[in-house]
Amino acid sequence: MSQAPEQDELVLAAQFPTPQREQWQELIAGVLRKSGKLPEGFDGHADDLIATKTYDDIVVHPLYTADDVAPPAGMPGLPPFVRGARPEGGVTTGWDVRQRHAHPDPKVARKAVLADLEHGVTSLWLVVGDAGLPISALPDVLDEVYVDLAPVVLEAGAAFLEAADVLLEVHSDKAVPASEVGGNLGADPLGLRARTGAAQDLDGAVQLAVRIAAEFPELRTIVADALPYHQAGGSDSQELGLSIATGVAYLRALTDAGLSVEQAAGQLEFRYAASADQFLTIAKLRAARRLWARVTEVCGVPAMAQRQHAVTSPVMMTRRDPWVNMLRTTLACFGAGVGGADSVTVLSFDDAIGLPDDFARRIARNTHAVLLEESKVAGVVDPAGGSYYVEKLTDELARAGWAFFQQIEAAGGLVKALDSGLVEDRLGETWQRRSRNLARRKDPLTGVSEFPDIKEKPVVRKPASAGPSGGLPQVRLAEAYEELRDLSDAQPQRPKVFLATLGPIAAHTARASFAANLFQTGGIETPNAGPTSTAEEVASAFTESGAQIACVCGPDNLYAERVPDVVKALRDAGAVRILLAGRGEVDGIDGYVHVGTDALGVLRDTLKTLGVGA
Repeated sequence: MSQAPEQDELVLAAQFPTPQREQWQELIAGVLRKSGKLPEGFDGHADDLIATKTYDDIVVHPLYTADDVAPPAGMPGLPPFVRGARPEGGVTTGWDVRQRHAHPDPKVARKAVLADLEHGVTSLWLVVGDAGLPISALPDVLDEVYVDLAPVVLEAGAAFLEAADVLLEVHSDKAVPASEVGGNLGADPLGLRARTGAAQDLDGAVQLAVRIAAEFPELRTIVADALPYHQAGGSDSQELGLSIATGVAYLRALTDAGLSVEQAAGQLEFRYAASADQFLTIAKLRAARRLWARVTEVCGVPAMAQRQHAVTSPVMMTRRDPWVNMLRTTLACFGAGVGGADSVTVLSFDDAIGLPDDFARRIARNTHAVLLEESKVAGVVDPAGGSYYVEKLTDELARAGWAFFQQIEAAGGLVKALDSGLVEDRLGETWQRRSRNLARRKDPLTGVSEFPDIKEKPVVRKPASAGPSGGLPQVRLAEAYEELRDLSDAQPQRPKVFLATLGPIAAHTARASFAANLFQTGGIETPNAGPTSTAEEVASAFTESGAQIACVCGPDNLYAERVPDVVKALRDAGAVRILLAGRGEVDGIDGYVHVGTDALGVLRDTLKTLGVGA
């Protein structure tokens, strides 16, 4: 039988010349040149002109190539665990789908827990004590739960010892062998100290961990929670540095109590925020594993993998237009899964409003289902591995996180850094920078600071119990805009800013749309004059609107020609303040709104002028 002739290898891209970095640079320069954004005589790298900076001062370029060198990421399941804690990643099981429950009514919580477990949730995160379920209700809530198949993670605040005893009794009553008890008892006295500003029972947590390590090989006792620092406005590297400092503090306490480094590390689970910036989330989780592997290595044992629980960021959640939160949490869940988190919690879209309803919990768990089952996100081990951008960002975040960890250690460790105010000051500096960008809408919030629905019907939920407070602040990105919306909504008549539009619709629509979008973020109505050709038409429409403030909107070529007459006509019609959409100096104008303006400042001044919130 004759043998089939060998076919040539299909080489595809190899048939084309490899583009060089300089060629990409020239293409970028060409685009900037056409848009008029390339300075005359510029001879630098064009991509530097459109690079951005993170809040860790990491420069993010629009172009990454093999020239952007990062340390070897290793192999999945091997030190430094950048590519994942397990060789197989989530290919066979996906990530652990962990749903959070904090409803104080045991009957409601029990029903919700069973519904979640029947529809894809694989572990439970139960908030108990003052901020959630009564601890005594745990046996009833978990009565029909196979706790050996669906591990339970507790969040009990200062009452962790009592909650641990009750949960262990539940396992005992269900005759679960000690070797099969999983989950985490949720002790985190250092995280609680950050939240409350008061000393907590570290010795109790240590003694509990010593007991658990001896009796329950698969059960963890302590959470090294980075959420208090994220919720205080911290950056990604600050979250990393403080989480590693927390882990090191627990390692010291546990080994001083007699546990080996391996046993002590086995008692810890790290909790991180996953934000809508998917690439920063991916890089942060990969960097965290690298940093923890280094810590365990310098402790004299083979590098150990970090156990990670990612939670979609509470800071990014909005009360206004909360439906957009579904998109944010989907991006965050994607980033957490691709970044290699062992467990992922998707907060319900109404988390910032109050306790979730059945629909909100369903959407939260179905977010996992779409990504795992339909999109097969976990079907590849470390899907981001090999990306020049992700590998470089991982390295830069790891270095920035390690540098901040060293600063915390130099200050005497986490507790001293908290008590001295160092942590709060550094996180506060980051939050101030972020707040400035939020005010200028450089960091836009869809549905809040951009494209608000001024007529939206508010989503109403039963308020959640207040968590621990008194220490580090807890912030949300949308809160400043939402406060102004609340003020506006509370008025007998909604505040108005009249848009004094000049010329035909095609001439003024761009600036009128911009101005309407800006004012509506503060809950301010924006009636407009429509197409106009004379100052009298503008003034007549202003009088009809019942507004007291006007914003002139039109093209630059009409401003010099018509604004003086329009300003006079508006003043005569009773306008107490006149703004202009655009830049420059125009006689008779009280203020300007444009891209990059302090939107919050404009809104506050406008409402104050109208007697709202004064």
